Amino acid sequence: QVQLVESGGGLVQAGGSLRLSCAASGRTLRPYNMAWFRQAPGEEREFVAAITWSGRVTIYGDSVKGRFTIARDNGKNTGYLQMNSLRPEDTAAYYCAGSTAWSTSPTDFGSWGRGTQVTVSS
Repeated sequence: QVQLVESGGGLVQAGGSLRLSCAASGRTLRPYNMAWFRQAPGEEREFVAAITWSGRVTIYGDSVKGRFTIARDNGKNTGYLQMNSLRPEDTAAYYCAGSTAWSTSPTDFGSWGRGTQVTVSS
């Protein structure tokens, strides 16, 4: 499995922006479709966005459409999540995940990072 490490989380005011990064090591990220999930305390893990291994196809959860953008740079072995127009309800731990399957279900992803916290103040 590829090892993944997220970075870029932090505290931001509502309406602000953050860019999360997901760095892969151990194996190349290239064969893996990549996704971002988030989980708030007491809540289930929620699908945020996914991108195919080539970067040509993306899909977003309804709550982030039009505000978040997923991207990847296979040459840098890194994925990204650009988050704009942040809202307090976006507050959660954000996780990147990799899978050879094309899916929005967390159970289909075998490689996970440890997460990075995003807190949006009102």
